[in-house]
Amino acid sequence: MRRFTVPFLTIILFLLFWEWLVWFNEWPNYKMASPSDLGPSLWKYKMLFFSFGWDTLWRTVAGLLISIVVGVALGMIMGFSKLLQEGLYPLLIGFNAIPKATIVPILSLIFIGQHDFNTVLIAFLISFFPIAVSVSIGLSTLEPEYRDILRALGASKLTIFWKIALPKTLPEFFGALKVAVTLAFIGTNLMEIVSPHGRGLGALFDSGKTNSDYPLMFSVLIALAALGIVLYYFVVVLERIFAGWADQLSG
Repeated sequence: MRRFTVPFLTIILFLLFWEWLVWFNEWPNYKMASPSDLGPSLWKYKMLFFSFGWDTLWRTVAGLLISIVVGVALGMIMGFSKLLQEGLYPLLIGFNAIPKATIVPILSLIFIGQHDFNTVLIAFLISFFPIAVSVSIGLSTLEPEYRDILRALGASKLTIFWKIALPKTLPEFFGALKVAVTLAFIGTNLMEIVSPHGRGLGALFDSGKTNSDYPLMFSVLIALAALGIVLYYFVVVLERIFAGWADQLSG
């Protein structure tokens, strides 16, 4: 009960502070929309929010799923091979250091008209790095005695990963996945805003900016935050199912 009420009350206090801040500074809604301006905007464009929100959500989830597959695969490769880790790490760090906003227009030009593909791709590109690093670190720090015993018993690397390494890396993996969720949403909305004639909440935000509809713009931001919170807590539920033992041990 506390885990529900504390975040809920925190959100309510934040919205009240936001409302007071706009009222105290006497900001018009074309400068800073208040929470009381968002309800009418959400209702007015409710069908667009449902439609475009779904577009944003499925593209984000698709990119996130691909980042999990690729990130875990790369993490396994680097975790089990010191040589490959030393070779791949500089490439991954260099790629991650590139601002993804600079990649968005390049992808839009390479894959012209393939908006869904571009959006899923940028969501993947921006979110796979923390997963790969967390899995790699978890595997590389695996106690050598466990690995040696299993190898002496004839276990393959896949068996070692499945029986020992995977359970050990699950807490780090879910920690990285929580970060990847927010990064995937950033990537999705970058592409939706930049890509012409696109769909999704990013395109709806851009439409509000074009028409100077600030309540619509802030409503989009709130909708994005709500989707991010839902997806984040979905990961939390999965973490408690598959790695709840880590909390019990730490407690």
